[in-house]
Amino acid sequence: MHELTVSPWASLAYLVAGVCFILALRGLSSPASSQRGNRFGIIGMTIAVVTTLVTHVPFVQHLLVSDTGSTIAVRAIDWTTVVEILAAIGVGAAIGLVTARRIAMTAMPQLVAAFHSLVGLAAVLVGVAAYLNPQAFGISDLVIPLIGQPFAVIHPVSRIELGLGVAIGAITFSGSVIAFLKLNGNMGGKPIMLPGRHVINLALLAGILGLIAYFVTDQAPWIFWTIVILSFVIGFLLIVPIGGADMPVVVSMLNSYSGWAAAAMGFTLHNSAMIITGALVGSSGAILSYIMCRAMNRSFISVIAGGFGQSSDAGGPAAVSDRPWKRGSAEDAAFLMSQAEQVIIVPGYGMAVAQAQHVLREMGDKLKAEGVRVKYAIHPVAGRMPGHMNVLLAEANVPYDDVFELEDINSEFAQTDVAFVIGANDVTNPAAKTDKTSPIYGMPVLDVEKAKIVLFIKRSMGGVGYAGVDNELFYRDNTMMLLADAKKMVEDIVKALD
Repeated sequence: MHELTVSPWASLAYLVAGVCFILALRGLSSPASSQRGNRFGIIGMTIAVVTTLVTHVPFVQHLLVSDTGSTIAVRAIDWTTVVEILAAIGVGAAIGLVTARRIAMTAMPQLVAAFHSLVGLAAVLVGVAAYLNPQAFGISDLVIPLIGQPFAVIHPVSRIELGLGVAIGAITFSGSVIAFLKLNGNMGGKPIMLPGRHVINLALLAGILGLIAYFVTDQAPWIFWTIVILSFVIGFLLIVPIGGADMPVVVSMLNSYSGWAAAAMGFTLHNSAMIITGALVGSSGAILSYIMCRAMNRSFISVIAGGFGQSSDAGGPAAVSDRPWKRGSAEDAAFLMSQAEQVIIVPGYGMAVAQAQHVLREMGDKLKAEGVRVKYAIHPVAGRMPGHMNVLLAEANVPYDDVFELEDINSEFAQTDVAFVIGANDVTNPAAKTDKTSPIYGMPVLDVEKAKIVLFIKRSMGGVGYAGVDNELFYRDNTMMLLADAKKMVEDIVKALD
């Protein structure tokens, strides 16, 4: 059995890179330390990439004839391959830099889904390369039969790694592509319910696992390629029936998948940095998925089963209720908030769509100048990805100390003069606590209805949230509806405050 030898210096460098990745995750757990976390991540990835390049420098062998007529083998760096590798890194870095600088913060969920798809595709391509040329990856022995051509026999353990790596990578790729299309509006957010989808998915999953087990005993090409194809298919089928309300869970779930795919390929490549990084990403994504499910009072299995979250964009406007409701103006909102002692602002995806975070911060600054305490309440699943609202508020330079999570601020609504809701629907719906027939019953929500006055910005009374249910908050006696585009309404409020 051929074993790859790893330099102790390379192992030490990979260990340092792994520590940097752990510190990066720790830093990214809070907006206040997120920049430091990003720096650790950059340092760790730089160390890992440079170490890999240095320890895997390609060489070519030349045969030279000496003066005595003997042949001498001389190794030299294959500069052609080195240039190709550096060019590929340069192209990828340029694309990443331009994309990151130009992408709108409202499109961050789509960007994350796109990045996950690339990680999955990379895992598949590495697996394919390892299968086609296993000797280059040190995962096979060369067998020379008495009759016929020599062939490489992949080690049984490496076959398991290959099978799992390409399967998870393919699922991540096709699932992330569907998530991107849903988030970007190219596909409707409404679940696409295929007949017999559970039976089909279970059969495909069982087939993939069975083929991976069979792959250990037989490395025939048809087995490997069938695993790849079926994995692409099941990734598509898993995400199609999942609707808009579950997108935060889907994004974190795909993040976890991409990590496990990278870890599996790390075993194939004998690269400890990939194993460490993949395990960190996979486990943290799984934990985040669990946290998101708890925040929505959903089980992970029910999210994977799909069929819950329906997008208002895709599902069409709901019928306007004939229940009485109050309508207010920008001037009314400005007067009420300027007279308040405390205002809690609750942002949602409507704020992201309208790109109102900057003018919202301006409104908060003006209220503070008049002596009003201003706080921001963030629900864990507000928006279309974990931390979406935190990212938008950070972009607008909202002070970190003014931003609070649900469990930290919910008790304050009862002592708050004005709750200002901008584009957050399901996460503020009191029906989650009172209506057992509601699809969001049991989901932890922000207690905005306990504030003395609730100001709710919404485009019209005809739309519903991702869950497809009307919001009981609209019809409360202490609620005033501000019907308009979120950014335009906040701009008008700012003018009225002046």
